[in-house]
Amino acid sequence: MQTAKFAHPNPSFYVELKKRINEYFKTTGKDTTGGSQIMTKAILLVVLLAATYVTVMFFTPASTILSLLLCAFLGILTAAVGFNVMHDGNHGSFSKSPIINRIAANTAEFVGASQFMWNMKHNVIHHAYTNIDGIDDDINAEPFLRMAPTQKKRSFQRFQHYYFWIFYAILHLYWSFFSDFKKYFSGKIGDIPLKKMKFRDQLEFWGFKAVYYTLFVVVPIVRFGWLEWLVGFLTFTLTAGFILSIVFQLAHTVEDTKFPVPQKPMNSLEDEWAVHQLKTTANFAVKNKFISWYVGGLNFQVEHHLFPRISHIHYPAINKIIKQACKEYDVTYIEYDKMYQAVSSHIGFLKQMAKEDQEAA
Repeated sequence: MQTAKFAHPNPSFYVELKKRINEYFKTTGKDTTGGSQIMTKAILLVVLLAATYVTVMFFTPASTILSLLLCAFLGILTAAVGFNVMHDGNHGSFSKSPIINRIAANTAEFVGASQFMWNMKHNVIHHAYTNIDGIDDDINAEPFLRMAPTQKKRSFQRFQHYYFWIFYAILHLYWSFFSDFKKYFSGKIGDIPLKKMKFRDQLEFWGFKAVYYTLFVVVPIVRFGWLEWLVGFLTFTLTAGFILSIVFQLAHTVEDTKFPVPQKPMNSLEDEWAVHQLKTTANFAVKNKFISWYVGGLNFQVEHHLFPRISHIHYPAINKIIKQACKEYDVTYIEYDKMYQAVSSHIGFLKQMAKEDQEAA
């Protein structure tokens, strides 16, 4: 498949942005990675995750309600580890050490997702070709959801703003039991070929899948039986899936974001890459410290997409620099003050996609 080609204007807005961000780190003397702050946070979240798992498995409360709440909390922690540890590790922004970054990235494996597949899907494809239908697999939820103006419209999708949460909730389940294997055996993510897996990648893929199924399927079934496992596992995985889905969807599929269409015959786009990112990406609730902490700065999605190798702990600072540059260069910057506003805009976007005829945005 032919990928899209971005414009290369001179002067470049992105070159100016990089200059200003580099100057910030040079002036402050700070390192672009997370350092001790992110390491402390990661240890806290991983320990909490492990402790909650052990409590559910081996010190199960007598109360069914309390047990289910702990399963839901396990899902909340799984999403938090994904946002804060795996995500930065996969981008190489967790630590200056490649080994530590690899360890952080591999936390994905213990909670059901292949870091190899995630890296290809997220880092390589999504970050390069955000919101481009046919390339960015993150907006491909067909036939159940219409997530781009160029996708085929189906009659039942007129209700998608009511039922979307069901498909968001099953994301983690879909990843861990189907999606990774589909990518592995087809050798593709959408229409994009996977890069060749080395022996180490193969070993990690199958080895960690075995570990995950042992921890979250075999052990609990042996301990509690099929029915109890199923109820607890669904509580865990549906909680994790919905949180992971909604956070990533609020960043790109809202009423103000665009879905550029490459123009034939060269598959060219009118904007340079950085401007494209700003048109297709939105921030939300950046002043809410708890949300920023929990989602690993992914509410600063604009900053993350422009500078993915900078740790999320620096996003509040570079947010101001990027906003100022956008103001000077008359480049759109999309941000929702509150999370509920972003959720409302996302639901509005789903309604809009259900009503609009097939067209380019």
